[in-house]
Amino acid sequence: MSISYKTLRLKLDDGIATVTFDNPPVNVMSLLMMTELDGLFDGMIEDRGIRVIVFESADPEFFIAHGDMTVVDDPGAFIGLKIALDQNESLNPMMRLHEKLRSLPQLTIVKLRGIARGGGAEFVSAVDVRFGSEKARLAQFEAPAGIIPGAGGTAYLPRLIGRARALEVVLGAELIDAHTAERWGWLNRVVADDQLDVVVDVFAHRVALLPGGVLEAAFDAIDSNSSMEAALTAANKGLFQLFAKPATAARARALLHAGAQTRDGELRLEELWQGLDNSTDAEAGDPHATPSVV
Repeated sequence: MSISYKTLRLKLDDGIATVTFDNPPVNVMSLLMMTELDGLFDGMIEDRGIRVIVFESADPEFFIAHGDMTVVDDPGAFIGLKIALDQNESLNPMMRLHEKLRSLPQLTIVKLRGIARGGGAEFVSAVDVRFGSEKARLAQFEAPAGIIPGAGGTAYLPRLIGRARALEVVLGAELIDAHTAERWGWLNRVVADDQLDVVVDVFAHRVALLPGGVLEAAFDAIDSNSSMEAALTAANKGLFQLFAKPATAARARALLHAGAQTRDGELRLEELWQGLDNSTDAEAGDPHATPSVV
């Protein structure tokens, strides 16, 4: 994926794509940035070598400041922006962009330093997992301007933080500090600023090295948000599809050989799991084995 971008930077490394927002002076979500993200997402949808996408900012004070306010002078340019999502013209372009982001087959992670307001906060809400430094801030600031969040925030927030807190965020329009956002569930975790890169990097690599099919099965099971019975059925289906793979049995045998189900091994089981490479998948003929090189 050797496309040149003007508002983004892209780095590929061992199944992980790192997307860095770089649109001075404050990383406004401009029409150009939306267009470039749309093209990037289209490429990611087809790229089975990428397992995880991490979004970060080149500006430590602003993740995405908000949507570009200058579109009020040319609303037609915004409305006419061509971002396809199954031709769903009932959604505005930023909603379609965030829904495309939300439905990507990769695990998406935000590494949040600084401020994300408006459309920037809605971008944060649309990803799968959100880590923030103690300097992170989030806000839906639209209400004082006489509007409501228009890029998906009113749909995403209640599912993350509950109805009452979503109303507080939307109607209060205050800047929410990182620790409050973590306590409410808007951020998964807040860590010291100098530890944020390490925490995200470790998690991203751990996910990128999972056996083939696990991420997809987890998405299917966890995202089955209908009835409890339907959710359990989805989980059961995914579980037995994975159990049927020769690679699954091979990994279980390798783990037992490494010391699982012994007292010493059980005290450091996570270490044993991480010590397994993907050679068991390849040896078992798993067509979805995680590639070691992107």
